[in-house]
Amino acid sequence: MRIAVALGDRFPRMAALFDEGRVSSRLIATITWRALLVLDDEALRLIDEELVQRVTEWGPMSADKLEQAIDTLIERYDPGALRRLREAVRARDVGLGKPDDESGTVSLWGRLLVADGAALKKRMKYVLSGVCADDPRTAGQLRSDAMGVIAVLGDRLRCQCGNTDCPASAPDARGANTVVYVLADKAALEAEPDPYLSGDHDTIPIPREQVTSDDEPDASGDHGGAPVPLEQMDERKPKKKPTAVLLDGGVVPTPLLAELIANGAKVRELTMPCDEPEPRYRPSAKLAAFVRMRDMTCMFPGCERPAEFCDIDHTTPYPDGCTHASNTKCLCRIHHLLKTFWAGWSDRQLPDGSVVWTTPSGLSYTSRPGSQLFFPHWNTTTAELAPAAAASATTDRGVMMPRRKRTRAAQWARQIRAERARNEAHLAERAKPPPG
Repeated sequence: MRIAVALGDRFPRMAALFDEGRVSSRLIATITWRALLVLDDEALRLIDEELVQRVTEWGPMSADKLEQAIDTLIERYDPGALRRLREAVRARDVGLGKPDDESGTVSLWGRLLVADGAALKKRMKYVLSGVCADDPRTAGQLRSDAMGVIAVLGDRLRCQCGNTDCPASAPDARGANTVVYVLADKAALEAEPDPYLSGDHDTIPIPREQVTSDDEPDASGDHGGAPVPLEQMDERKPKKKPTAVLLDGGVVPTPLLAELIANGAKVRELTMPCDEPEPRYRPSAKLAAFVRMRDMTCMFPGCERPAEFCDIDHTTPYPDGCTHASNTKCLCRIHHLLKTFWAGWSDRQLPDGSVVWTTPSGLSYTSRPGSQLFFPHWNTTTAELAPAAAASATTDRGVMMPRRKRTRAAQWARQIRAERARNEAHLAERAKPPPG
């Protein structure tokens, strides 16, 4: 939309070339973005004219070279609008997670300001200072674990040397000061920590006597030993493993869960709610925990917002609808507002937590609790409630639809003015003669 408006209002000659198919959409997007801060009409006209003369001669260019060519024209006619002055700082970012992340881990990548990077290195060195030389983890594993301690405002990383007299053997802040909701089979809580998680596996030898002939393939690639009797075949089949998942759907391997518990993480058993509704609007902590664990994410179709960041919504509004697991579900704030204020949307909740949504156009979609995907054996069905009376129509709402303080256009103009002011201040500072 902004590209279309910029072409129509700011670059009419370039718009004509684009309409004729003589320039690519990639070039148009780059031009409108790089020239976003140009506000002077005469500067815009000159840039538009010169771009028309040059773009047909540029041919294929890399993204960096294309941006540099456009910046050259902007610097000539309106230096204060050049985005290059703060581009490196504006591009800083920190992200978590990539599609190829291995189970049980999440990638961390980003770019920091130099001062922030130095502070992070100093803090990491301080957190690692208590770990003794007998800790089996590699330097990279120690840095990774230190980031987890820093994330929960901890001071020291727990040493895994196993020595009882080690001053850093006490559980660290990851188990004591933070809450991570993990939904797990009961058997997953009884797993043993994996020694491979705490150090380089090449340093943990496997005794030769523990390797049987049945485990060693012969030259043909087949396992040795006598044929397995038919009645013992079931014992050779893969056993069903206990499951543990985060509320956003990330899988937690059971040995890693055992490691978290060994580091001080508390385990609380999830209890099924009783048949009787609660006599208040706000659900109790136990009911809220059950609803969040059952749903795992926002229950609006297609939304994946984790349940811990969602509101707990009464499907039939309170007090016409009671506070009960069969009438409450997780909705993120956006979809909670949509359901409350957008006429035409309706929802109906089933006792197992599934929600049937009907759109203003009359289409229906059914959202099922996320726990049914990971724990199909868990029966989340709660008491079937008596039909509620029709909600009374009222205009006296306790909450109102949030309103913008500024229009989108006003907010966009405000951001452009602020960035131009920073650029012009930077140029003025550079133009000052050196002292003395």
